[in-house]
Parts: sequence; C-alpha cells; structure tokens
Amino acid sequence: MIYRLYIIIGFSLQIACAQQKDLSIETPAKINYTTEVVAEGIDIPWGMEFLPDGSMLVTEISGKIYHVVNGQKSELRNVPRVYHRGQGGMHDIRLHPDYLQNGWIYFCYASPEGEGTGGNTALMRARLKDGTLVDNQLLYKASPNSTKPYHFGSRIEFDNDGFVYLTIGDRGDHFVNPQDLSKDGGKVYRLRDDGSIPDDNPFVHLPDAKHATWTYGHRNPQGMTKHPLTGEIWTHEHGPQGGDEINILEKGKNYGWPVISYGINYDGTILTDKTSMPGMEQPLYYWIPSIAPSGMTFVSSDLYPEWKGDLLVGSLRFQYLERLIIKNNKVVKREKLLENTGRMRNVRQGPDGYIYVGVEGKGILKIIPGK
Repeated sequence: MIYRLYIIIGFSLQIACAQQKDLSIETPAKINYTTEVVAEGIDIPWGMEFLPDGSMLVTEISGKIYHVVNGQKSELRNVPRVYHRGQGGMHDIRLHPDYLQNGWIYFCYASPEGEGTGGNTALMRARLKDGTLVDNQLLYKASPNSTKPYHFGSRIEFDNDGFVYLTIGDRGDHFVNPQDLSKDGGKVYRLRDDGSIPDDNPFVHLPDAKHATWTYGHRNPQGMTKHPLTGEIWTHEHGPQGGDEINILEKGKNYGWPVISYGINYDGTILTDKTSMPGMEQPLYYWIPSIAPSGMTFVSSDLYPEWKGDLLVGSLRFQYLERLIIKNNKVVKREKLLENTGRMRNVRQGPDGYIYVGVEGKGILKIIPGK
C-alpha cells in the first residue's frame, strides 16, 4: 500500500497565513564585531561540533572529518566511504547529549551502500579513540540510492528527550518522495539514540510507511536547530527559485512540498499554483528571492547582548550571515552580517558562547564581539 497523503484526516483544516516575503533586509549602521580564523584549508566545511576539551570536529564534504586543536587540523581515520557528487558527501556532525558518559559521535553522509547505484543519506555513530573512529554503527540508511547529485538534506539535532532528528531532502524526485510515506526522502526522521524507532512516532501504525518519519513534505532541509527556551526543533529548507522556508516541526505534520510552494521552477515556469491547502503547514517565514540558506543557530550567549534570542542563518547565494529578529514566532527584522565574506555553509554557537561560521574556501571563523 502506498501512502501519498496530501490531506490527513484529523489534521487541522485551518490554514495559517505565512509571513510575507516583503520584509527588507538591512545592513547594520555599526559593525561591532571582528572575525578570527580558527581552522583553515577546509574547502566546504559542512558540519562542526565542539569537544569538551575545547577542540573541534569539522566535516568536509569530500568525505573527511577533521579534528581541530589550536588551529591545527588532523584527519580522522576509519571514516566510512561516502558518495561524493554534487551536494553529496560528508555532512553534519553532533555529540550525544551524554557524550561525557558514552562517547558517541553522530554524523550523517551520502552513503553508496545498499540498493542501487549512486548514494543516499545515512546516519552513523562512532566513538573517537586516538584519532580513529571506532565502534562504528549504522543507524539509518535511506533507500534506494540515486545518482542525482542534490537534495541530500543532512542535518542532525537532538531534542530535550534525547531523540535524534535527521533531515533527508527529496533527492530530486519531488513528485514522488516527499508526499509518499512509504518512500525515503523529503522528510525529517526521529530515532532513539541507538537508531531504533520510537513507539510514539506518528506513522508506526502504517505497515508500509517509513516508521522513522516525524514530518514530511520537505524539499531540502539544510538547517536544523533546537530552540534554547522552548526545546522545539526548527528547520529551514531550500525552495526552488524563491520560497526558502523556516518551519517549526510538529509531530506528523505535512509541510506541503511540492503541492504548495512560494517558489517557481528555475526556468521561470509555474511549479504549482497553490501556496496553501487544508492539512498542509504554512512556513513561519519564507524568502523571495531565495537566499539559499544553510546552517542555523539561535543566539543564547551573553557575549552578544544585542543578538540574544535571535536566529542566525547562513546564505550561500548572497554570501552573508543573516540575523533574524523574531518576536512571538514572527520575523520582525532582518539584518546582514559578515557581508561578502563567502558562501556560509554553517553557523553554530559554541559552548564557549562564541558564534562560529563555516565558510566555503576559508574554513571556520569565530565572530569576536566588540567591547
């Protein structure tokens, strides 16, 4: 049985209004920060994570994971083979919330293992010992493989209850995967930390559904973060030409792609004439024109008092860091930071309170606030 659910009985039929696209972006009148390079020579630094000793783990899309200590990087051994093509490769990385007790490191990547040629997104965990990954355990592998070089998704986040979330893009099959619960792709998955399926996942009662699915109807989510106050999991995803979205994930909800969208095809033709339908969620915010968002984090650090509570999102297309001031789940102001720095692949707040950004061709930069 195929579960292609454009409308789910029991979902709210009330359609919320998405925030309009016409909120202009500003350049701050005063630049009260500088940047410092903390890791060089990493071409496309997709993911970064911070170890308790102050060192960093940084993934590079070609298939490498670096351990960065005092600005010096070394490549980890026993990293799984990746399918490196286009957007596919080594992607995000996270420590288990109880890392000090169990030592688990989680990372996602485009894997060539399994059914078909090409690759698809996988989630693995391992421990680090003397520069080598050990105890490698494959927790989830999307199928089938595809030679299409885009829309792998590939962000990881843990919630306050210790469940791990993984994004997987539609793999370029947008008329097939996102709305079909029996197929991988175009979804956000929720797993226990050992890769098993939680009993309260929304579609475990459907025999042919992908039981790890938490939400569906996504295009290519390349940003995911936990709200520091509410614990909600926030994502952003690439739209087509226009229509990049910010969403707050809710159990079992359908986020609409490709049935509804605020974007159009890259050739200018209409993808869909619908921006809303009953049973499909509206984004918290959407961008037109597209900024090509990648990476996101909330600022909770006292080091940046003017930014505290704001959301930071990297822009690949326009090569800046976007600051979104949000009040009552509504974006009230947008601001450009780090203009013309480069393609922003990721942004994280470290345990030291500083903001770190991964910039293509430059490596990892730390934002130093002014006095």
